[in-house]
Order: sequence, then C-alpha cells, then structure tokens
Amino acid sequence: MWNDLKARHALVADRTILDLFEPERAGDYAVEASDMRLDYSKTNIDAETRDLLFKLLEDAGVADKRAAMFGGATINDTEGRAVLHTALRNLDGGPIEVDGADVMPEVLATLDRMSAFAGAVRSGEFAGQGGKITDVINIGIGGSDLGPAMATIAMSPYHDGPRTHFVSNVDGADIAEVLAACDPTTTLVIVASKTFTTTETMTNARTAKAWMSDAVDNPASQFAALSTSEEKTADFGIPADRVFGFEDWVGGRYSMWGPIGLSLMIAIGDDAFRAMLRGAQSMDVHFLNAEWRENMPAILAVVGIWHNQVCGYATRAVLPYDNRLARLPAYLQQLEMESNGKRVAMDGTELDVPSGPVVWGEPGTNGQHAFYQLIHQGTRVIPCEFLVAAEGFEPELRHQHVLLMANCLAQSEALMKGRSMDEARAITEKKGLEGKELERQAAHRVFPGNRPSVTIAYPKLTPCVLGQIIALYEHRVFVEGVVLGINSYDQWGVELGKELATALQPVVEGTESADGKDGSTAALVAFLHKHHS
Repeated sequence: MWNDLKARHALVADRTILDLFEPERAGDYAVEASDMRLDYSKTNIDAETRDLLFKLLEDAGVADKRAAMFGGATINDTEGRAVLHTALRNLDGGPIEVDGADVMPEVLATLDRMSAFAGAVRSGEFAGQGGKITDVINIGIGGSDLGPAMATIAMSPYHDGPRTHFVSNVDGADIAEVLAACDPTTTLVIVASKTFTTTETMTNARTAKAWMSDAVDNPASQFAALSTSEEKTADFGIPADRVFGFEDWVGGRYSMWGPIGLSLMIAIGDDAFRAMLRGAQSMDVHFLNAEWRENMPAILAVVGIWHNQVCGYATRAVLPYDNRLARLPAYLQQLEMESNGKRVAMDGTELDVPSGPVVWGEPGTNGQHAFYQLIHQGTRVIPCEFLVAAEGFEPELRHQHVLLMANCLAQSEALMKGRSMDEARAITEKKGLEGKELERQAAHRVFPGNRPSVTIAYPKLTPCVLGQIIALYEHRVFVEGVVLGINSYDQWGVELGKELATALQPVVEGTESADGKDGSTAALVAFLHKHHS
C-alpha cells in the first residue's frame, strides 16, 4: 500500500491544489463533529488518494486495534499495559474491564475525591496556616505538567479559584520565580509524579518544602500528591487522604483527564472540569462510531500520513489563532513526538517509512511576524494546521476577533494560492522598475503557493470544546501509530539521557573524576568547573 501511495504522489505532485477546487470540494473534503469543523480541502488529496489512505487504515487493522484499546486490551505490549485514558472521561459509558475487573467504579470514585478536595480548597474549608489558599503550585514535568499547564491557560475565562502556577524545569530559576510570587502560608503545593521518584519533580518538591518550612510549622500539611506510591508520599509527610493515584494504564502524556488535572479543577471548578471530560468523551464516541470518511480523528491522521510518510514533509506547524491555546503546540510536541517518535515496529524491526513528524508552532498572529516567511517562501514545504474560534470571550473587542479570523483564513488561502511571477512583475512595474532590476525584484515577491493546510474551526473555546480538541489529537496519534505499526504508548527514548545524567552528576559536582568520559564531555565539565563561582 505504501508503494501505491508513493506512486499516487508521483502522479499528482505537479498538480496544484487550486486545480482541485470544484464547487463541491469544500463540502466533500470537510467533516463536522461535536460542533467542530475540520477542513482539509486545501490539501492535494483527491478522491482516489483518499480511498488509498482509507485502505491503508483497513490493511493496518485500525478498527480492530481501536476496539481493543477502548476494551481494555493490553495494546502497550512493550510494557504489558492497557491504554485507557479514555476511561477517565467515560462519564456516561458502561463498564470497562482490565484483567477481568471493571475499572470504572474506581475511576469515578477518584474523580469524586478530586472534586471534594478541589471544592474544599476553593471554599476555604481546606486552608493554609495563613488562611484561605490563594495560590496553587503544580510541580511536575512532561505529562505531569504540559497537559494541565496548557489547559489552565486555555481555560482562563473560567478561573474563579486560586491562582495556579506550574513548575517543571529543574533549573532553579523556574521554581524561584514562582515561589517569589507566592505566600507560603496560603499556598498549596501539588507534587505530580506517578512513582514519586522523578528527579526534576522531587528536587523541586524538596525546594518548595524547604521554602514553606521557613513560614509554616508543618509544611507537608499544605502539600498534596498525584502519585501511586503511598509509601513514598507518606515518607514525604503527605497523608493518604491527599494522595490521588492513577493506574499504569494511563500514560503520563494522556493523564490530564484524571488526578493530574487536579490543579486545573481547583482553578475552574468541578462543573467546568467535567464539561471538559464530556467534550473529550463526545469525541471518543465519534471516533468509535463514525465511518472513516466522516471520522474526524481518522481524517486528521490520514492527512498527516499523506504529508509526512508519503510526500516527505518532515515537519508540521500547529498554528492556533486563539491566544489561550498558546501552549497547545508544546503540548502536541510531547503528545505526538514522544508517542510516535520511534524507529522500530512492534516486532522490533526497523521502520521502512519515516516515523512521526517534528511538531512545532506558535499562536497567530505572532507567528506571522516570526516564521511565516519560511512557511510561505522557504525551500521546504511545511503543512500547517490552523485552529480558530468563531467567537472570543471579549465581546467589546469583537472587531479584534474579526481581524484575527481574517488573518487565519488569509494565511491558509495565501499558502494555497501563492503569487505568480506575472503578478509579482505587475507589482514591481507599479514601482517604476524595468528590465533586469524589475525581474530581480519581482522574484523576491513570488510565493510558490500550493502549500497544504487544514483548518479546525469551532464556536468558542469552552471546556467542552477544549476536551474535544485534545481527544481529537490523541486519537489522531493512535491512528498514525497503528498504521506505522509502532507502540505509541511507551517512551524508551527518554531513558538513556536520564541514566547518563545520574552518572554525570557526581562528575559535575566535582566529587568524581571525569576520567573515562569522552574528550568533549570532559572538556565541558572542566570549563564549567573553571567558571563556577
């Protein structure tokens, strides 16, 4: 099938996207679900290409693997685990069994415990030694940080709880700046680490505890933990009633729907948090039941496969024209690149096609004044994914939102249409140029065009819509991973650097010699020692 798709690409590579636009195309190459619209008409995918891509899904057994995932089967077979982040938002669904036991009673009980604790913090029933909690600091990294941090910014119009801060980097500057803005007597610290051993997280947690101990008799009384290790959390001083665990069938980068989302729940309240879960659940139901042609995650996945594995476009730009989604590109970097950044298939053999793309981006219109030059006129084609809402949260600034929407739609149109040399000549002629100088100046004003993009449009960035967007991308990653034949739910690639860092720490501290290290590492250690005051 890969060869068929490659042959198809070779056949249509010189065709322009504009050539495909007939009156019906905008409707035929768009899909709506859960109050969202995905428009992929501005790509070089036609009916024959789309059929080949859907055949790829069938040949890969995506439907069967999808049923296995939702049914609690052990699809993460390198770690021997089920993949059931969907269970965390299964608010209206039936039982889900793992190893013969229904997991839903415990999932719902944990959600209720979270709700009770968040409500107590928000009401002041749970208080610090200085009074009602004014600030919440979430200490985590990777999946224990990116999801809730992204969502907390996205949901800022719904904040009516304490101020929320996120600390992830082991760089002391990260936690120092957050602690400087908080009162230790009215701050709740949430430590998010499944094992309660993550080096960066526990280093920051100990720093926060020492900071709080200068002002609070029992600093652990203002800590909560998102962890499965009751022994280690108890050793830290956190009682069991403030420890919220989750099972190993929830991967870190898929975990914001459960206890890892506690900081978000405290910020926006239980109702808004559950609305986000219901939005995600609605996308789950859609993904499970819609035919491929109407299936939004499947469509987004095959577009990505066409661009990356078939056309050879190595990167993907995510461009939210919604400033509150500023951290969505960073969130998707982890979701997609940690999930599908693999080099071997399930059976251990090397892949014969590229794995996941490089994912990056910034919110519009900021990006337009930073890197759109490369997107429009650079030598590499970069598929773009635009996100835009019909309505913002500032009715008095509607005129600015109209300008924002116009910019978003204009960028996708410009990427597709471009500007020809003849059009560029006409512009330079008006400047009074002629001859070779006219030609030279006109060349700088040519836009190749024929550059693909998709647009995801939605009414307004509500909690429900945010849940739909995140679940959409989760399922897109799943489909792409199944087609590639890889395990999207492990992350062995992060292990080697962590192991070497542990071994290097005493060398950098100066308690061990750099003997045996490569020349570059030894020289850099020596330089850092020399310049350490």
